[in-house]
Amino acid sequence: MSKNYSDILTTTRRQTLKMLGLTGAALFAPNLLGKPAFAATPPSKPEGRIVVGFSQEPTVFNPLMPRIEADDGVHFSLFDALFSIDPEGKFQPALASEVPTLENGGISEDGLIWKVKLRDDVKWHDGQPFTAEDVKFTLELVVDPNFRSWRTAGHTSVRDIQVISPTEISWRMETAYAPYMAILADTFIVPKHILEPEADRNTAAFNNAPIGTGPFKWSQRVAGDHLELVANTDYYGDGPYIEKLIYKYIPDLTVLYTQFKSGDIDIIGSQFIMPDNYEEAKSLSGKIVSLVPSATVEAVFLNMERPQFKDPAVRQAIYAAIDKQTIIDALYYGLPTPTETYMPKESLYYNSELPKHEYNPDLARKLLDDAGWKPGAGGIREKDGVRLSFTNSTTSGNHLREQAQQFMQQSLSEIGIEMTISNLPPAVMWGEYWTQSKFDTVMVGIIYMIGADPDVTSRFHSGAITVQGGRGANNGQYANKEVDALLEEGGRTFDIEKRRAIYNQVQAKIREDLPLLPIFQAMTVRGHKEGIEGIKPNINTRIDTWNAGEYYWNR
Repeated sequence: MSKNYSDILTTTRRQTLKMLGLTGAALFAPNLLGKPAFAATPPSKPEGRIVVGFSQEPTVFNPLMPRIEADDGVHFSLFDALFSIDPEGKFQPALASEVPTLENGGISEDGLIWKVKLRDDVKWHDGQPFTAEDVKFTLELVVDPNFRSWRTAGHTSVRDIQVISPTEISWRMETAYAPYMAILADTFIVPKHILEPEADRNTAAFNNAPIGTGPFKWSQRVAGDHLELVANTDYYGDGPYIEKLIYKYIPDLTVLYTQFKSGDIDIIGSQFIMPDNYEEAKSLSGKIVSLVPSATVEAVFLNMERPQFKDPAVRQAIYAAIDKQTIIDALYYGLPTPTETYMPKESLYYNSELPKHEYNPDLARKLLDDAGWKPGAGGIREKDGVRLSFTNSTTSGNHLREQAQQFMQQSLSEIGIEMTISNLPPAVMWGEYWTQSKFDTVMVGIIYMIGADPDVTSRFHSGAITVQGGRGANNGQYANKEVDALLEEGGRTFDIEKRRAIYNQVQAKIREDLPLLPIFQAMTVRGHKEGIEGIKPNINTRIDTWNAGEYYWNR
């Protein structure tokens, strides 16, 4: 990647670095529709317990390994990053004692030299002190070729890591990388003294009994049912205010909602209350129910290495044959917003000029006819020995997605495309089936951005295809040299308006190529029992329990 920054004036660099949040500016603020929090006082010591219901089972407990949103919920409870990102999109110090900026000397004028000051009062859950050595170890482990890390974007540019003292660390960036602050806010620090001696950190005992610095400590896990965390009374920050935090796994969304209604769970977490239950839910006694916009975009993800999807006419035809407005209105009660991109509308980088989807089965047929896909056995189209047939998968028990699948299946059959439904339990669905690109197509909701930053290198760069030896989450195996170049340019560009232009182009190109067929941006229906305080929706994180250490009962 290029280092050509000499033509950018120092004042311009300063202004743009400020705007990017390296001085705490907000790029991505939520528009919350729920009830405001009531003033209350947390207890002086932890008391009580809270049960959070998740529809997907957390199974990855080393926060540096490939993970899904449900895993994030547990990671935020057990671990800390150097910085966090708040609901307004501003960076806040966590393990760091301050957010490095141009003004405080933490980041050099060219964005290449970083110096981070750390807190001196942090302990690991086993009582050992947290130091700069842990940060250095973590940053090196992420890029270790022998370690199965989740994300290496940005980290691969880090050079010359120097531990200045137990509370100060510095490094040089080979190339200035605009999203790196957001990436660090999503990189949980792990303990050197536990993981360094391990011969294989991919299979370390730590991965199933983690030790962190967060507000809660690991207690026990009952696989397939729940896991229990207990208060870390030595926590350096505010909280925790509850004695036990229990994450309960309830894969069937109807059962998840039923247990919320009955009071068996206190907070209905991801995937929340289904829209078809919203009218009833908001009138439930003793419950607080609100609408909260999400950065999650629901889409049909295509495995671009499948021969039937190599032809752009096929992708365009499938998209034209999906009546997504009916899916939104009939199944999701009109709550979500139709979209043409992976970028949420609240983002500064959202491209509002993309071509609008049109449900048009006649156009879909014409696209396939013109591309030479002719009806074969059973009326299913074929071309060059490839049958236009594929499976679509999602999590078992998500009844709205299952109904959407059935609706799509019927629509596609009418234009000569066979879509079979093959759903799996969440732990299987989002395991190697997803991460190792074993699917044909998937119906999935994903948060693509890193906090408030628009970088999607890990999702769409050809170097992020895990199954092809890359590092990232490009599970659809999308490869486009033009998009690769734009993403690389966006990563090294600090000027806000220039970045907007770049990511507008990325969105336009992805909309043209259709490696994913966007359906809607989600509007979530959140719910918790009356009396629980400290819940703060944060559109800049992938999970709602990002601040569980602040939860408490107002009795």
